[in-house]
Amino acid sequence: MHRDQGARASAAAGMLLGTMLLAPCAHSGAAAAQPAADLQAERLSIDAWRAERVGRLTSDTGWLTLAGLLWLKEGDNSFGRASSNALILDNASLADSAGSFVLSGHQVRFLARPGAGVTHDGRAVTSLDLASDAQGEPTVLASGSLRFFVIERAGNLGVRVRDLDNPHRRSFSGLSYFPVSTEWVCSARFEPYEPAHHLKIVNILGMEEEAQSPGAVIFRKNGREWRLDTVLETPGDKELFIMFADTTSGHETYGAGRFLYIPLPQGQTARVDFNKAFNPPCALNDFATCPLPPPQNRLKLRVDAGEKKYAGGPEHR
Repeated sequence: MHRDQGARASAAAGMLLGTMLLAPCAHSGAAAAQPAADLQAERLSIDAWRAERVGRLTSDTGWLTLAGLLWLKEGDNSFGRASSNALILDNASLADSAGSFVLSGHQVRFLARPGAGVTHDGRAVTSLDLASDAQGEPTVLASGSLRFFVIERAGNLGVRVRDLDNPHRRSFSGLSYFPVSTEWVCSARFEPYEPAHHLKIVNILGMEEEAQSPGAVIFRKNGREWRLDTVLETPGDKELFIMFADTTSGHETYGAGRFLYIPLPQGQTARVDFNKAFNPPCALNDFATCPLPPPQNRLKLRVDAGEKKYAGGPEHR
């Protein structure tokens, strides 16, 4: 499953705190009973995690740079600033006619218009076969402050465009959060699926993909158990991916739900830290293809932990 996300490689942050903080999620009203040392350690861990996430968001490859998403049709797809093109991107860094993306089956070749200023690795492009992100790192083309490359989602190929000078990036004023609380650091039970379940995941554009679920995490909150299916995105990963929605979705938090990574379970126990729940890229702009939580991961529970909705971002429900 290809998914647009925003906080990879962060589930392990703060793992040195695991033995201290592994405990069932507390019932509401238990905040006053939190040991001061545990809470301070969790705050330090989450502060570091947040700083790392903001650094990624605001980097040259961060989600705040997205400026376009143009889907390819079989054959020639002319590309440029002029309205006569099949793929139009009105940006001063792009020539009126930059060239064409030629799609043949699942192969894409870019044919540059002479003098259009399109480069790859600093060299002018005439004709170049393009690898998509389904093959690992995609082939990235450049024109001024723009970077564009091919992505694949549910069998569909498109051109993703980044603008290093995107106003969304330049005007980014930070994220907002619920207060950090050890009430939302859970020692969950991991229930493996043997064999793994195959989940049908629909993305924000209505495209369907399949994801492999190795099992579910079950945690206690407010006197009852709650269950979330996990996803193993790539064999050999050291963490599991969770898409979920809750009763804050569409109110204090992004309407289409939030994401969370957790370390791989240790035996039948999994550490679930909802303080690390974060907004999908679609909460920040309209050019991402985020997966939506499956129905079974839509909780009738108020998860007042992690990121709140992004001010000024698009709202999806």
